[in-house]
Amino acid sequence: MEKKKFELGDVVQMKKPHPCGTNEWEIIRMGMDIRIKCIHCKHSVLIPRAEFEKKMKKVLKSASPGDEQSDTETR
Repeated sequence: MEKKKFELGDVVQMKKPHPCGTNEWEIIRMGMDIRIKCIHCKHSVLIPRAEFEKKMKKVLKSASPGDEQSDTETR
């Protein structure tokens, strides 16, 4: 299975919705744990990275302007 790619500032979709009704979250801290903030109600949650990767469905909006690959990755 391919490892999911995400960065600080990305807006991601989680598998289960938050009690406020949305399942869109912004990544606001990364490390061993990841802090995400609900887009709708601004509630933030700190969860372990392994649990986050399991519960994340996909990246909706990337924080980086483009997904350019470096020279070494294209070879």
